[in-house]
Amino acid sequence: MKHKNLKKLIIPMIIITILTSIMISIQTYYQYRKITITLNEKVSEIMGMIKQNYPEIDSKEIINIINSDKNHSNFELGKKELLKYGIKTDDTNAIISIENDMELNLKLNIILIIIFSMFWGIIIIYYLVQRDKKINEITKYINDIRNKKYDLNIEENSEDELSNLKNELYKITIMLKEESEISKKDKENIKISVQDISHQLKTPLTSITIMLDNLKDNPNMDENTKQKFIFEISKQIEWINWLVISILKLSKLNAIEFKKDTINLKELFNEIISNLEIPIEIKNQNIIIEGNEKDYFVGDYKWQKEAITNIIKNCIEHNKDGGNIKICYEENNLFTKILIKDEGQGIEKEELRHIFERFYKGKNSTENSVGIGLSLAKNIIEKDNGIIQCKSELEKGTEFIIKYMK
Repeated sequence: MKHKNLKKLIIPMIIITILTSIMISIQTYYQYRKITITLNEKVSEIMGMIKQNYPEIDSKEIINIINSDKNHSNFELGKKELLKYGIKTDDTNAIISIENDMELNLKLNIILIIIFSMFWGIIIIYYLVQRDKKINEITKYINDIRNKKYDLNIEENSEDELSNLKNELYKITIMLKEESEISKKDKENIKISVQDISHQLKTPLTSITIMLDNLKDNPNMDENTKQKFIFEISKQIEWINWLVISILKLSKLNAIEFKKDTINLKELFNEIISNLEIPIEIKNQNIIIEGNEKDYFVGDYKWQKEAITNIIKNCIEHNKDGGNIKICYEENNLFTKILIKDEGQGIEKEELRHIFERFYKGKNSTENSVGIGLSLAKNIIEKDNGIIQCKSELEKGTEFIIKYMK
């Protein structure tokens, strides 16, 4: 039945209707039985009186008269006799006990109908009250949602249409609540990012300002010093540009929807290594890649390339000249695993737990390190249902373990 709320009303009504019909049928049957017995008793008394006073009359003849069609002449004669005693065949019962029984039975039938009608009324009133209650609740929920009150729990398991409407409102409430929380996080991220940018830009901007002041105040500065200042200013500007881009990437991670690409690991690493050829050649490092060429994971190709590039760049920066960087990957039923290991100086234990924190710079960080690459990588990997860990030993190198869960 399409209207499930009507089902709850109609079923009890059908049951009450059936019960009412059964009860009235039983009552009518007993009425008929009682009237039949009373009538037969009176017929028996009349037969007895006739046989006592008129023994010559044949009983069979009387029975035939009782069971035969109406004899008009005998009927009219009997009708006239009954009228003498005030009994009219059209509207008066000749047998008083039957008339009394009929009156009693009529009262019983009326009482039964009233009782079952009351049941009908109770069910209808109960249904209407419950419906009005749910409508009022829904109205209140809508007003609360309009006032941005999302701490509601209105989910229920009943199947009527109003309950389904409440459940849909519950889903909308959860969605609005999540969007509200995401919006708050985005605002907080933007606030933090602005603070981070402001803080991180102070040093390079101060350096640029000092160097520009020197250039303005010393128009006769020798050419070598001037070129050195210009080169340093260019480096600081490049650093500022990279810093702003990286922080903005971090701040918008929660706001964007990642794609679900099928990422072939061999193709991914070939492209990353190709993009990092220059720093690899400068440090004369060797990249070793091991893994099945068909292994893959599901994620956003562009963002995961960004994350893994940052990790490999970190390994290149901290690896020794002429050292190896080993990349191994494998796939199983639960996850796709990637290991990236360098042969650098390693990380001290107390520093290891901080390496994924934004703007954290270890003791062995390079001069141009900002401390944002690994933080960005971790956020991107986790956004695609992945986890990243880091293991390191001094003088033995550092290993990054990434798992993309299926």
